[in-house]
Amino acid sequence: MKVLIISFLVLIIDQISKLLVKGLAIQSIGLNLRGLFPGQRIPVISNIFDITFVENPGIAFGLDFGDTFKLLVSIFTIVACILLVYILFKNRKKGLTLRISFALILGGALGNLFDRLFYGLIYGYAPMFYGRVVDFFDIRMFNIYLFHHMLGNYVFNFADFSVTVGVILLFYTYNRERSQNKDLGVSLEEYLAENKE
Repeated sequence: MKVLIISFLVLIIDQISKLLVKGLAIQSIGLNLRGLFPGQRIPVISNIFDITFVENPGIAFGLDFGDTFKLLVSIFTIVACILLVYILFKNRKKGLTLRISFALILGGALGNLFDRLFYGLIYGYAPMFYGRVVDFFDIRMFNIYLFHHMLGNYVFNFADFSVTVGVILLFYTYNRERSQNKDLGVSLEEYLAENKE
């Protein structure tokens, strides 16, 4: 379970980076961290990568299906995090790469869950479970289209990055083990089910 340190580090890095972008003022302790204003863009690599402050009210790519959906996403994420901790516990003696992949996914899920649960309360714009996720890594070289509608550049955060790396690592681990044991003959779902035990 030492890999939970990775999840904790992902959560801390994610939240610090979001607070630097969004800013935070707590007058009682004299904290006044000035962030960016919504939509503000700081060029990093010309026409490729910017820091752009965006608040995502929904899920991936800013898709928003209303308040009920936000609540369901928050509850689903809580259940998924509990399941990931259970999977890590059950796999505590399995390969390190497999455990790291789940720890990265868990850390990223916790990072965005924290935004949804608490940012509305902290910043005074919504009740618990209805906060907006802070995104800021703006990859400008890829435009995202869905149903012929341009959603814009892909803006994400450290938590999203961690989940993506964790999923890629999970597929890599599965494919590596499958190639090492050609008669494995199981699907990814069966592999994950076996590795829960």
